[in-house]
Amino acid sequence: MQACFLPADILLPDAAADVEKWAVVACDQFTSQMEYWQKAAQIVGDAPSTLNIVYPEVYLAEGDARIERIRRAMADYMQRGVLQTRVKNGFVFVRRVTESGERLGLVGKLDLEQYDFTPGTSAPVRATEGTILSRIPPRVRIRQGAPIESPHVMMLVDDAAMRLIEPLAQMDLPKLYDTQLMLGGGHISGFAVEGEPAARTAELIAQMQRESGGFFLAVGDGNHSLAAARLCWLEKKQTLTPEQAAADPARYALVELVNLHSPAVTFEPIHRVLFGTDASKWMQAAETALASTDGSGYAISLIAGRARRDILAKGASLGEAIAAMDVFCTAYLAENGGSVDYIHGDDEAIALAAGDGCCGILMPRMDKAELFTSVLRSGPFPKKSFSIGLGADKRYYLECRKL
Repeated sequence: MQACFLPADILLPDAAADVEKWAVVACDQFTSQMEYWQKAAQIVGDAPSTLNIVYPEVYLAEGDARIERIRRAMADYMQRGVLQTRVKNGFVFVRRVTESGERLGLVGKLDLEQYDFTPGTSAPVRATEGTILSRIPPRVRIRQGAPIESPHVMMLVDDAAMRLIEPLAQMDLPKLYDTQLMLGGGHISGFAVEGEPAARTAELIAQMQRESGGFFLAVGDGNHSLAAARLCWLEKKQTLTPEQAAADPARYALVELVNLHSPAVTFEPIHRVLFGTDASKWMQAAETALASTDGSGYAISLIAGRARRDILAKGASLGEAIAAMDVFCTAYLAENGGSVDYIHGDDEAIALAAGDGCCGILMPRMDKAELFTSVLRSGPFPKKSFSIGLGADKRYYLECRKL
């Protein structure tokens, strides 16, 4: 079987495009902060931008009408030559500077035949968090029949020896782009890996996959977008001959691969904030349901308005503790009304939980070194258990690929 991560033909904006306006952050960020996306729209104006070809979740209430605008923008960018093939059968080596340091990455295509998000899978590419099936359909509708894709998916490789990505930083590679990223996203530069360097990199990837023991790559960010890509592929595959299926572009998804062991790869909790509920009795109810009674557990903070209580949450494992918090939140909302959102950043969660009818949990932090062994042993963590960096550190849409 071929390697699960491969070279690709990669599209990028033409030389006339403003890359800072072109690149926008992952669609599942700042979902309760409309002002972020309003500022992004003001910055972009009428310029070509991935803002016009992705669906920020803050706008999901607009339904399929926005999907139609996305399709038109994709077609327009291809017809006008805004997007051009800048890398042929290769990778993009990425240098991304954030507050946590310089994060190196490698953009290529992932074989969806070798990825499975269902618990208990033995596939070489696996989800690390539970998949919320209700979040997949909008992504499926965008991808079905779309002429291009642009990824916010970040994959993780357990490369403690730093054999794969880091050596590319020492090579003199052709520069593709070099820009600041809007709204606090830091700086990014990308370099073409083609020809012999791409071939050597692909060979090393195949070797490392053979050495992995079966579990090679883990989804770090973009689980639902990747799940949608797989479902689209499985549906299309039914209409193809085996020969057609082997070569069809929909079999693959463009992703960025990063090393779990990079010092700049930090795992941050994703907090729970409840809106439009009875916050007056939240604190006592949450502590009663979640607090450990034996002095062990996972440090969390309960927030309601200006009140805060730090406790240890019970659970035999971190995954079990997080699952118990989600069960409690679901039950509390069923009894008291309201909704829940998943918030990146302590300050953002505290500010939102201080609103009228709001409350929430500052969730526990996980040790990234335990990720692969935990998923191998127990399967995916509960949904929204961790995040690679804070909201502004997420992958920005930039590279594209024809579908």
